[in-house]
Amino acid sequence: MVSSDDVARYLQANPKFFEEYADLLAQLYVPHPHGGRAISITERQILSLREKSRGLEHKLAELIRFGEENDAIGAKVHRLGLALIAASGLDAALRAAYAHLVEDFAVPHVAVRIWDAAPADSGVEFAPVPDELRAAVLALAHPYCGPANLPHIASLFGEAGNQVRSVAVVPLAGDSGCMGMLALASEDARRFYAEMGTLFLGRIGEMVAAAISRKLG
Repeated sequence: MVSSDDVARYLQANPKFFEEYADLLAQLYVPHPHGGRAISITERQILSLREKSRGLEHKLAELIRFGEENDAIGAKVHRLGLALIAASGLDAALRAAYAHLVEDFAVPHVAVRIWDAAPADSGVEFAPVPDELRAAVLALAHPYCGPANLPHIASLFGEAGNQVRSVAVVPLAGDSGCMGMLALASEDARRFYAEMGTLFLGRIGEMVAAAISRKLG
């Protein structure tokens, strides 16, 4: 008995079959993909092409949306970079970083910690970091995004720490290695998630680290 697979393989191996039996196409009918009456193979092909076209249109719309989102984020990163360059000192650079991340990027909570380089009259950014947290940051190969379960991470955000549900932690890499960390936090567990892209976060970390290194130097 000839199976459906046998027929499919035969037609694949003999692409000229319907050229030799062109009239057969007009006599073949298949079920409508959404039920109802039977339709010709030609009509079925048209429906299939329409469905593929709708799928391609959807993918194109997604690509355009992603492109627009990336353009918007890129513009924000650019503004942050300009503000860091224009900053006249360390305090001004830190204020610029906080302001842009909170206002432009709408991040509810931002913390910077710098280790091994505390200047005179240093602020909270140079406060001691628990050894476990510092070790976790030093072990990162790229920014961490996800639940606020890194050791002691909630302590960076003061009273808001108890409500923090998701974080992004970015190592601040200087010429001599990791000089500190940039931590972003939200009460929304979905704001920072493990699968999100970290390209822009990495660039922000590089810019903030460069600004701090220049002002400390």
